[in-house]
Amino acid sequence: MAQSIQEPTFLILTALAGGPLHGYGVITEVTALSHGRLTLRAGTLYAALDRLATAGQVVADREEVVDGRLRRYYRLTDSGAEVLAEEADRLARNAAEATARLRARTSPTPRLATT
Repeated sequence: MAQSIQEPTFLILTALAGGPLHGYGVITEVTALSHGRLTLRAGTLYAALDRLATAGQVVADREEVVDGRLRRYYRLTDSGAEVLAEEADRLARNAAEATARLRARTSPTPRLATT
């Protein structure tokens, strides 16, 4: 079984599952995916992208120059998609178990008679 991944990594991979993005695009997508709970700083993002690239989960897709600045796009690899799918499945199983237990907790329980 694969080791679970941290939420920022999960969200970066999720952002890239939609197609190649440049750094600011990833930051914007992660913020949207987390409903504003997580805003990555550039240094954090690029360190994560370097780590994910070393692990073979993302690759640089292409580069372009915009307003005199280099913009590098990243894309998810098949290995990255597999890691993301495994983590999404693990989280879904955990959420289903938590939901089932919460439903059981709120079911009517017989009350003991008090004397």
